[in-house]
Amino acid sequence: MTTSPQEPVSLLPDERSELLQALAEQRALLLITVRDITDAQAAQRTTLSELTLGGIVRHLTRGEEVWMQIMVEGDGELPEGMLNLEQYRMAEDETLAGLLEQYATAARTTEESVIALPDLGRCVPLPRTPWSPPETVYWSARRILLHLIRETAQHAGHADIIREALDGASTTARR
Repeated sequence: MTTSPQEPVSLLPDERSELLQALAEQRALLLITVRDITDAQAAQRTTLSELTLGGIVRHLTRGEEVWMQIMVEGDGELPEGMLNLEQYRMAEDETLAGLLEQYATAARTTEESVIALPDLGRCVPLPRTPWSPPETVYWSARRILLHLIRETAQHAGHADIIREALDGASTTARR
């Protein structure tokens, strides 16, 4: 959004709104890739990768849940299931509709958590992982949001390739 010098600064969106909007835009691109597919298609591998459309939705859902727990609790503890590789797979008893409902719930929780923060500069210790450096690393809420935007965009790109291999559709072309 561009403003003229005469427009009051208060009309400009704040940083928090801008970051949440950027994340919402990436989620919307991801959701295009699962439009009009069946549960079987959502669980189908179409590339050498193990990733599936349903698995990507499930992983991004879990990612938002985990990162909001890290950001809100700020205790540096490893959230349960954060390193579980099953988060990348659509289970046999899951439906795409169910996964999408969980993703929408996670998105609402993210938005509510970010809105409730007094300051995006609030830093929290990251949990220890096998790939962590030996010293404790701290990220701001802002950096966590930027990470979620990047992660969602990256996986939306993966999803676009998977969908195109599935039936020729993509975020820019319907089949």
